[in-house]
Amino acid sequence: MKNRELLVIKSVHSIIWLFFNMVIFYLLYAVIADTIDKWVWVCIGLIVAEGIVLLAFKWLCPLTVMARKFSDSTKDNFDIFLPNWLARHTKLIYTSIFGGSILILIYRLVFPLHIN
Repeated sequence: MKNRELLVIKSVHSIIWLFFNMVIFYLLYAVIADTIDKWVWVCIGLIVAEGIVLLAFKWLCPLTVMARKFSDSTKDNFDIFLPNWLARHTKLIYTSIFGGSILILIYRLVFPLHIN
């Protein structure tokens, strides 16, 4: 039964990870393409909400905390279907992409393109 619960957590965690990939890469695409719309702001809100959740759980995903009950593994990917190196560096990679996207967004808002 222990393996089944861990499998469910890993599956849900992986689906949420994929969802946030779509969110962050849509944000990056939108600011590069200068197609700032309501979805850009929705993406930012979702990412900020995720950051608040991580902050509340001492920089751990709540699913990681749950999965810990079912595994003693020391691997970074024990709770998600990702390569270990990617699980280890996900926060750094995606925080950098988000930060870059925000900088581009600020640039786009301060210096809008005027195409006539």
